[in-house]
Amino acid sequence: MAWRMGLLGKKVGMTQAFDEKGTWKAFTVIEVGPCVIVDKRTEERDGYSAIVLAFDDAKPTRVNKPQGGLFAKANTTPKRLVREMRLPAEDVAQFAVGQTLTAEQVFGAGDVVDVTGVTRGKGFQGVMKRYGFRGFRATHGTHEYFRHGGSIGCRLTPGRVFKGKKMPGHMGSRRVTVQNLRVNEIVADKNLVLIPGAVPGSPDTYLTIRLAAKRQARPFSLRAAPANTEPAAAEAEA
Repeated sequence: MAWRMGLLGKKVGMTQAFDEKGTWKAFTVIEVGPCVIVDKRTEERDGYSAIVLAFDDAKPTRVNKPQGGLFAKANTTPKRLVREMRLPAEDVAQFAVGQTLTAEQVFGAGDVVDVTGVTRGKGFQGVMKRYGFRGFRATHGTHEYFRHGGSIGCRLTPGRVFKGKKMPGHMGSRRVTVQNLRVNEIVADKNLVLIPGAVPGSPDTYLTIRLAAKRQARPFSLRAAPANTEPAAAEAEA
């Protein structure tokens, strides 16, 4: 399997803007990074290769001692979200523990990405809301049966209900990946990525954004890091 590079982020909300063709569209705004590499997995030690990313600052009192040691090793503050990003060994070799990755170093306008997150929970729902069933007609003798699911099987043959039968139950709160979304814009100074369409979850939901799995795999290399203007600004003030 071809593992693709990605980053961790948080859904901010929705907005509207013009795309490159001048069409007025809805966009999802995602805060992507900065992510800190707090550990690496190697073939020799772990049997597979990956980098371990951490995102979103947390209070030191909210992490236990093993987690605190992990963050101290990477010389970074405690984080709320820690996830592995599996990559080929040659891609992992270019990263170092303690390195910080930003959205503009990994993604660019026009890149195709997959976004993974947990959908909104909607509780226990009937078949009309959960699966879009039509329901029964509201005339000609229908009585207290308007939103029912109908028959679920026979008695003698097969004598059971088939697995996977669409019936009422819990809706939402499941991990979903939306594939092949094209990055429209990256706001580098605010770590924001604008993607057309919808992604799973409500605002403040944590997301994983990867380069698209259904596109041709290429060796990954970081884009040029943003220029550091702090020393120049300090000299100007002096």
